[in-house]
Amino acid sequence: MLAKAAPFLFVLLWSTGFLGAKFGLPHAEPLAFLFVRYLLVIALMTSLALAWRAPWPKDRGQWLQIGISGLLVHALYLGGVFVAIGMGLPAGITALVVGLQPLLTATVAGRLLGEAVLPRQWLGLGLGFVGVALVVAHKIGAGFALDALWPAFAALLGITAGTLYQKRFSPHFDWRSGSVAQFLPTAIVTGALVFATDSFRIEWTGEFVFALGWLVLVLSIGAISLLNWLIRHGSAVNVASLFYLTPPTTALLAWLLFGETLSGLALVGMALAVSGVYIARR
Repeated sequence: MLAKAAPFLFVLLWSTGFLGAKFGLPHAEPLAFLFVRYLLVIALMTSLALAWRAPWPKDRGQWLQIGISGLLVHALYLGGVFVAIGMGLPAGITALVVGLQPLLTATVAGRLLGEAVLPRQWLGLGLGFVGVALVVAHKIGAGFALDALWPAFAALLGITAGTLYQKRFSPHFDWRSGSVAQFLPTAIVTGALVFATDSFRIEWTGEFVFALGWLVLVLSIGAISLLNWLIRHGSAVNVASLFYLTPPTTALLAWLLFGETLSGLALVGMALAVSGVYIARR
C-alpha cells in the first residue's frame, strides 16, 4: 500500500510548497526563512529520533555521505529556488528551469548508476517537460534580471546531483536520524551565508508563522521523508519523473484554494505531464 500511495502523496505534499513561498517570502529574506526552517526541523527530528531510539549513522563516513546529499537537495536546491524567486524570477521560469531535472537525471543515470533508460522513458520525459511548459506558460513574464537565473540553475543542479548521489552512496538510513544528518550541515552553511550577507530579516506575522509551520511539518518532514523512501526503493529516473507532476498539481491547488484561472493550454499541459509520467514509470 505504501509503495502505491507514496508517489501520489509525495507529489501532493511537495506541490503545497507554494503556500510557504506565497505567505512567507513577503515577510522574510529567503535564506533567513530557510535557516529558521532548518533549525526547527533539526529540533523536531532529533526529538523524534531520541524518543523512538532510532538508529543513528554508524560512522563519520555515513554522516558525511548523508550530509552531502542534504547539502545538495536542501541547501542548494531550496536555497536556489527561494533566492531566485526573491530576486524576482517569475515562478513559471523557475519551474521550467527546475523542470529540466528529470531529463538531466536520465542523461547521467546510466553512467553513474548503471540504470538503462528505455526509449519509452525518453518519450515520457519529453512529453512531461512539454506538459510542464504549457502549464506554467501563462506565468512566464518578461521583466526580470538575468542574474536571477543563476540561482535557479544552481537549484536544478542541486536536486539532480542530490538525488543521484543519495541513490548511489547513501540510499539506506533511518528517516528520523537521517533527516538530522541531512539538515545539520544544511543549516550550518545556510546560517553562515545569512550572517555573512547580513540578511537576517524576519517579520513574525501570522502569515509567516503559518508558512513556516507548513514548510517544516508538511514539506521538510512529510515530503522529504517520502522522497528519501522513494529514492531508496525506486530508480532515479522514476523518482525524477514525479517532479513533472508538481507544477500541474500546484496549479490545480491554486485554482481550488485561491481561485486562480486555469487556461485551456494549462489543462492540455496537465494531461501531457500526467501521460508522460505514466509512460516513463510504466
